[in-house]
Amino acid sequence: MEVLTLYVGQGNLAVVRHGNEAIVVDTRWLADRADEIESKVQNFLHQRDLVGVVLTGLDDDHADPVGLDWLLEEFQPAWIMYPKYYKSTENARAVFGVIRKHEVRRRGAWRPLARIAVRLDQLESRHLGDLADEFELELFSPHVEDMDDSNNCSVVLKVEGVGSGGFAYLVTGDTENPRWDRIVELFDEALSSDVLAAPHHGSKDAAHPGMALAVMPDTVLISAGVDNQYGHPHRKAVTLYLRVARRVFKTNVREGVSFLTWEEGGVFHTRTVR
Repeated sequence: MEVLTLYVGQGNLAVVRHGNEAIVVDTRWLADRADEIESKVQNFLHQRDLVGVVLTGLDDDHADPVGLDWLLEEFQPAWIMYPKYYKSTENARAVFGVIRKHEVRRRGAWRPLARIAVRLDQLESRHLGDLADEFELELFSPHVEDMDDSNNCSVVLKVEGVGSGGFAYLVTGDTENPRWDRIVELFDEALSSDVLAAPHHGSKDAAHPGMALAVMPDTVLISAGVDNQYGHPHRKAVTLYLRVARRVFKTNVREGVSFLTWEEGGVFHTRTVR
């Protein structure tokens, strides 16, 4: 299992592959780096089946309609997952417009596009085992109590590779501390994962000690833009992650870097991808 965390400025785009399958998490896009992003994704997905796309939220730092359109056209995934939160913004409308376009195009095709709108209180099980063969997916959020907040209704999902070489990668979107209070209370050690995608790009408002201790990751990956206006990742967040994890990596260094993370012989490795 490998996780490719791409530099896309102040946003997130990651690709997880294991065996013959892959899942994309978020679709932030940079017009001036589009060729580079496309090349890296195509190379990483060579001879892999992209089974699904997870949009952790509907803001453009996680759900860019341009990136989503390219991925759906290029790789024809079976499903797209997003929080059951119908945000009335120009970006959200554009995202659903892209989804509808591909739904219509693929009706009657060998692989139609399925929508999976998730909310914990409306699911029979948090374990979404029928969406992939090579991965187990476990959902922790969103919940109805946070459907009025676009950050705290983010999808929190554990993506775990099945069998040899697999590990647990926790996807967190923009989930902030008030929501983490409840998630940790409900699930605690079930959140335990080897690799953590830091919530909200390393914001101090998402640096939750209880969450960090429950997850207890080996590696933390922070996706943030170079010289971004929010000051992400915040020193408080980085300090917290350094206390619980063996290593912390940030995309917003130099001119922006992408990372590849994998496990070998019980040891996790992360290197820069050029």
